[in-house]
Amino acid sequence: MKSDTASHPNQKVEISVYECEINLKFRLIEEKGVLSDRDKLLDLLIDAFSAGADEYLEPLHSCVKTEEISELEASPQMRRQLMRLRNSSDLV
Repeated sequence: MKSDTASHPNQKVEISVYECEINLKFRLIEEKGVLSDRDKLLDLLIDAFSAGADEYLEPLHSCVKTEEISELEASPQMRRQLMRLRNSSDLV
């Protein structure tokens, strides 16, 4: 990222808040006990899907929706982080 900013010194990166929705449908061959751990289930499924199709995973459907939202809809913590990023000299 720094090489891009060095070649365009007058461009400032614009940052916004987005609401994202991901719908994935796939078939997966996995041990039964692994899928019963709800705390690790989402991580396991996303890792499996991102690794791509193989003999253990068959993608059926994927849909990604993103929408820019008002900063006021974000949590106070997210708004503070947004202000930090905008004030950061790394993004100039």
